[in-house]
Amino acid sequence: MLRTTVPYWRLSGFYLFYFAALGAFLPYWGLYLHSLGFSPVEIGELMATVGFTKVVAPNVWGWIADHTGKRMIVVRMGCACAVLAFIGVFFAHGYWWLLLVMLVYGFFWNAALPQFEATTLTHLGDSTYRYSSIRLWGSIGFIVSVAALGPVLQYYGEGVVPMVVVVLIGGIFTASLWVPENAAGHVHVAHESLRMLLQRREVLALLVVCFLMQASHGPYYTFYTIYLEEHSYSRTLIGQLWALGVIAEVGLFLVMHRLIGRFGLRSLLLLSAALTTARWIIIGVYVDNLTIIVFAQTLHAASFAIYHAVAIELIHRYFVGKHQGKGQALYSSLSFGLGGAVGSLYAGYLWEGLGGAATFAGAGVFSALAFVIAWRFVPRTTG
Repeated sequence: MLRTTVPYWRLSGFYLFYFAALGAFLPYWGLYLHSLGFSPVEIGELMATVGFTKVVAPNVWGWIADHTGKRMIVVRMGCACAVLAFIGVFFAHGYWWLLLVMLVYGFFWNAALPQFEATTLTHLGDSTYRYSSIRLWGSIGFIVSVAALGPVLQYYGEGVVPMVVVVLIGGIFTASLWVPENAAGHVHVAHESLRMLLQRREVLALLVVCFLMQASHGPYYTFYTIYLEEHSYSRTLIGQLWALGVIAEVGLFLVMHRLIGRFGLRSLLLLSAALTTARWIIIGVYVDNLTIIVFAQTLHAASFAIYHAVAIELIHRYFVGKHQGKGQALYSSLSFGLGGAVGSLYAGYLWEGLGGAATFAGAGVFSALAFVIAWRFVPRTTG
């Protein structure tokens, strides 16, 4: 059981809306851009813009949060401004205008999650192994959003995507108002300097692995929906396949604390990278076989749930005290930010030049390299 002082449902509600918004954006935004007539390269560049803002934005907001001790104020301000920025998509549909909107939106959107992760872990105190039981509500939000929106798009078309995203981002802001600030206060404790911390081999190795793992997801998040649609999958079925992946993720989150205790973080990280590589190869080669594609979607439990839970725990262990906010910001910026942006970019160029199968093979190269680095440089003493 979680401690009674942990605001379980308030924390869970934020994750619910945050990942519901992602469930509307990630699978369907590329499809929406495709409906506007953008090429694969342009879609990749527009998707990458949000990722590139995550390279800088979380570190800016992390520095502000760590020096003011007001993480939830940063979260609320980021969510509110993200809503206002995203409304810009309704005013014009040109490439440069949407690039500007994605740039401004991404800067504020990426203020929220790293600081909320740090807030959640602070609330949990010594019970950080229970993080997954809160974070799973984000997965549930993603499932509901992606599964419900598929049939809606089948009937109404891609034009409803921006409206749904705006409503859900508004829900994130509303949920953030209910989360207390008191546990997110500034930590006045002397620790190892951030510069010295980043020179440690295991810390650098972890950050590189996180970058590579997220870069491998670029084709999936940018073109998976388009890829399946090109191979005659209906939008309803596509939504169900996205949801299946996150259902597998939820199941894994429910038992993750037990797996960490039994197998250790290093072993789970290696398993995640290996199964992720298998997943991308399977999707690229067997896209026309529904049974195999269904199996590949269950591997989302490894490619995201195991990876993310292990990474969050290791970041929390390495970046302690006054560095918690900056640690979560670095994780977010180098993995979901730089990794996600590089993933979207190479996916766009490979897709236009070589097609879907080659693009997913490229994804497998990134995750395979992550496995090698984790095997070589993440210490065996990692719990």
